[in-house]
Amino acid sequence: MKASILSLEGKKVGELEIDIPEQRFIKEEVIRKAVLAEQSLSYQPKGSFRWAGLQTSAAYFGKKDSNRSMKNRGISRLPREILPLGKWGKVRRVPFSVKGRRAHPPRVDKVIIEKINNREKKVAFRNAILASFKPEYVKARGHIIPEKIMLPLIVENKMQEMAKAKEIVALAEKLNLFKDLERAEKGRKKRSSARGGRRRGGYRTPKSILFIIDEDKGIKKACENIPGVECAAINELKVEQLAPGTHAGRLAVWAEAAARKIGEKI
Repeated sequence: MKASILSLEGKKVGELEIDIPEQRFIKEEVIRKAVLAEQSLSYQPKGSFRWAGLQTSAAYFGKKDSNRSMKNRGISRLPREILPLGKWGKVRRVPFSVKGRRAHPPRVDKVIIEKINNREKKVAFRNAILASFKPEYVKARGHIIPEKIMLPLIVENKMQEMAKAKEIVALAEKLNLFKDLERAEKGRKKRSSARGGRRRGGYRTPKSILFIIDEDKGIKKACENIPGVECAAINELKVEQLAPGTHAGRLAVWAEAAARKIGEKI
């Protein structure tokens, strides 16, 4: 697959042969499975502490232990704290007691991570990349791009040296992608729920351009200051970044060195 290499001014300076097989259809169900598997890795483990409510001196002595039996003492035969001089304390351990264990706690061994094998993940990654190369998928995600755009957008390696947000915005203008930056900035909305509004940021920002690089020389920090814009190294790139919300077709701008490594990634 051939693609044009653009300068920082948006002019063609060469061509690049991308080592990626063509596909007639995009396997969206495989992309969805891979994204959900990646998201599940960030879930907080659920379940209660194994010894919650059980770290106490309380013990139960039934009929067999005649010396310490609770029989005929006028108290319920339940686990009780052991006090000095052979006295009995309060009931502990059982669910309905003060500071007792929970009756039905969440299962500690509950599986919350969705697994996906390496072969499927590679197929999902390849399909997510191919979807970002197709204008119909990029437009379907809501990105605003020119009618006669030639995807993929590959820029010379000098792009990685940009260290200021205004340089990123200037590059987007040269590539005719400035309207998509405006869409992300104007589309920022405060979270609807009262609790969500109190969280860090409290805003929902649409996804805009994803800059894919080979080596960070300052561009990552510059992208953090622009709403919706992200930057990722090709070696750390995830399917979720190429298909946010399991929807393929992310608008991506590749550094030349990163585009040459696509074949190694898939």
